Amino acid sequence: SLSPRRFYLHPEMSNDLVGTHPPGAHSLVAVSVGYFIEDFVDMLCNQKLHQSWELLFHHSVVIICFGIAVLLHQYVGFALVALLVEINSIFLHLRQILLMANLVRTPCYRLNSLVNLGTYVVFRMATLAWMSRWLFLNRHNVPAAAYAVGTAGMAIMTPMNIVLFYRLLRSDFLK
Repeated sequence: SLSPRRFYLHPEMSNDLVGTHPPGAHSLVAVSVGYFIEDFVDMLCNQKLHQSWELLFHHSVVIICFGIAVLLHQYVGFALVALLVEINSIFLHLRQILLMANLVRTPCYRLNSLVNLGTYVVFRMATLAWMSRWLFLNRHNVPAAAYAVGTAGMAIMTPMNIVLFYRLLRSDFLK
């Protein structure tokens, strides 16, 4: 949730997501890499592969992309934009908790479903679309290797998120 504040306080990042980042942003992305690594290892140890392969794949892509930003001290602003996606994760995780607690037919679950869908569209779909657009428009300013990694990341994440959106829509609204 720090990402929107960072852009408000540092509007120059809107023009340069490659080399510009405020103090603390690099640490935020580094801590995020640590979280994704920990969650990846936890899923490997505690879940069946057929249950978690999509999330393991997602985490692998994020670890690679964010890892490059952390190691190179470049693209930290772009990684901050990507972290906006995680705002929706709060409601995805709350959904899972409510499902595990068998609270599907409650007003709390219904409210979370609505907020989850809304934040999904705003913080996942719109953010991924914006990132894809930015990458395309700035392709001449991004080295070929970084552009390839970014394009591959977006090409993987966007369809994964569209499929998850469809599953959420079908499960919570199109029964």
